[in-house]
Amino acid sequence: MRVGVIGGGQLARMMVPPAVELGVDIAVLGESEDAAARIAVTTVGDYTDLDTVLAFARDVDVVTFDHEHVPQPVLRALVDAGVAVRPGPDALQHAQDKLVLRRRLQQLGVPQPEWAEVEDAAALADFLERVGGRAIVKTPRGGYDGHGVRVVSAPHEADDWLAEGPLLAEEVVDFQRELAQLVARRPSGDVALWPLVETVQGDGVCREVFAPAPRTTAVTERVSREIAHTVATSLGVTGVLAVELFETTDERVLVNELAMRPHNSGHWTIDGAVTSQFEQHLRAVLDLPLGSPEARAPWSAMVNVLGGPADGDLDSRVPRLMADQPTAKLHLYGKATRPGRKIGHVTASGEDLDDAVFIARAAAAFFED
Repeated sequence: MRVGVIGGGQLARMMVPPAVELGVDIAVLGESEDAAARIAVTTVGDYTDLDTVLAFARDVDVVTFDHEHVPQPVLRALVDAGVAVRPGPDALQHAQDKLVLRRRLQQLGVPQPEWAEVEDAAALADFLERVGGRAIVKTPRGGYDGHGVRVVSAPHEADDWLAEGPLLAEEVVDFQRELAQLVARRPSGDVALWPLVETVQGDGVCREVFAPAPRTTAVTERVSREIAHTVATSLGVTGVLAVELFETTDERVLVNELAMRPHNSGHWTIDGAVTSQFEQHLRAVLDLPLGSPEARAPWSAMVNVLGGPADGDLDSRVPRLMADQPTAKLHLYGKATRPGRKIGHVTASGEDLDDAVFIARAAAAFFED
């Protein structure tokens, strides 16, 4: 079996080890020669060009994704050509366009923040008045890691974005923390859910993940699982789906965003779960029986390595990290250092959450200046 992954980032890279173990070949359509996934057989090409994508797809059994940015016309042309595309275009459109997502979640009755599609300053002014004078404004397409998101208190603060087209406006949610529920689904309908996790964000970027989410009530856990199951099955998702959630101060759970692929909030599963999100994604898109999502230890903590040392020298720091924190599991993505860039992560697991967090943070700190 041969899986084609469109996008050459770290998610494609982390699919390679489980593919080797499953006896599955991985081919990657990357954007450049120095793609993070260059350890796999990589074709360099433009994922927005139909001929390039069709040529790539001829040599694989199924196409899946490292990101959600492949245009809908390209995705639908692949399906028309008989290519197995997983997740398919009907599902992926909900991860590509936030307005499409909000409308669908509303139809499903899934809890979410108050929102509106705003096409001009007057519509934004009306929404601001309705939600108390402050709102989150998002570009419907293309945003990630804090890009395409802005807090506004007056309509003119979004004039530049409104000039490009309609925007998504959302209430500023009074939340006490952010959660994520990962779920995997195969075409035959089987579903597997990992433990609910807590994510810690900074400047729009995920920095830490605690698994399972500490201090979680049975109701919050049940509702989060029900939401993820409903979204995955109703949207016809194939593969891994990450449902990013707000836990509000009055203990409601609201859907923030979706990622229809392996996700940063699930990196802990590589070392901390019986079946990692990357192995599960391969199983799902190949319609193989899903593996157990159970945790291997009571607690796991994942800390992202962001930016890296200014001199770009990672190699000299790795041995020191290994000697100082021998129980930490390091994953580097083969990327050059750059301020704010995700260049790797560290995971620690054990009987005590505080100990796991300390170990993961101490290990990640070796890459700070």
